[in-house]
Amino acid sequence: MTALTAVLLYIVWMLVLALAYAGPRIPQALTGARPIDSWERGKVPIDPLFLQRAKAAHMNCLENFPLFAGVVVIAALMNQMAAVDKVAAFVLYARIAQGLVHISGTSFLQIMLRATFYLIQVGLILYMVFGLLG
Repeated sequence: MTALTAVLLYIVWMLVLALAYAGPRIPQALTGARPIDSWERGKVPIDPLFLQRAKAAHMNCLENFPLFAGVVVIAALMNQMAAVDKVAAFVLYARIAQGLVHISGTSFLQIMLRATFYLIQVGLILYMVFGLLG
């Protein structure tokens, strides 16, 4: 998998998570089962816990995506894709793992696993940066 493919699949993962929590809302809003503003920020969540966790996992994807995509784009502009191609897929895998653990619950172990997968992503992105600088 190339780094550019990993960025595209990261985007797909974010869309899957977004649709996982937004998809069930659409029929509720269209049929009038819930007012359209039922899901505004600051309101008490009305979604089932799974959907709330999927939303949180989606929002967490946004924390590293600009950094990850930025490094890959800079590598492309520098014509140094080889410096990121071998590592980028692992950033994606760690992000998906973090999201799946996030959706699964909030036990101490799950929170520690999420943090571990997050730190793996940060470490890999830094590795790619230093590979480009080196």
